[in-house]
Amino acid sequence: MNLRDLVYRLYSRRVEHKLDVAQGPKHVGVILDGNRRWARAAGGSLEQGHRAGADKIAEMLGWCEETGVEVVTLWLLSTDNLDRPAEELVPLLGIIEDAVSGLAAAGRWRVHHVGTMDLLPARTQAVLKEAEQATDGQHGLLVNVAVGYGGRQEIADAVRSLLQEHAGRGTSIEDLAEILDVEHISEHLYTRGQPDPDLVIRTSGEQRLSGFMLWQSAHSEYYFCEVLWPDFRKVDFLRALRDYAARHRRYGA
Repeated sequence: MNLRDLVYRLYSRRVEHKLDVAQGPKHVGVILDGNRRWARAAGGSLEQGHRAGADKIAEMLGWCEETGVEVVTLWLLSTDNLDRPAEELVPLLGIIEDAVSGLAAAGRWRVHHVGTMDLLPARTQAVLKEAEQATDGQHGLLVNVAVGYGGRQEIADAVRSLLQEHAGRGTSIEDLAEILDVEHISEHLYTRGQPDPDLVIRTSGEQRLSGFMLWQSAHSEYYFCEVLWPDFRKVDFLRALRDYAARHRRYGA
């Protein structure tokens, strides 16, 4: 262990010891950004960058377990990403499939897909469904894997599902308009039944949501981190929790 590693470890422990886990977030959303820039900076291929990013996931989930987080939503692939060239998209989908299968095989976490299945290749759909089924009985951390996910698409899908449900009941559009409120839509989101994210972390220095959990993040706290996702360290995660704990959440009041 060199001096830099020792200093980092000591600093990380210091930050962790000062955290009040009871005041920490229970649901953390993560926009895993920067894989491609990391690859370019390292002189590697885009596939190597995506692979390095996937390798970071299990480590980060371990940090979440240690700090009392109960739900994590990982944005692995957006609907916009599906328009990337095939030479990048095909390997990326394979890496995501491997990562999701690995999460399920670990036997520690309950995996749940959030996104539009119909937009994904058949193999990717099968892997996501198998991971959900295999981990359905797990009682540990709930891990939402956002694959083929877009915030606007989620709201559109929720409204469509709501309309179909009430059409099946024979409810008229006029009657539905009279009773419709935000909870009706919430009940049809991909994350229905889950708490909204308390904290949303985005790596790579970009300071925008890009459509991530638009409905659910109305009262979320945001933390933008300069580090690229494959280089995201425990101390970066702990800093995000420390920053969250120092804020006074008013929920619009």
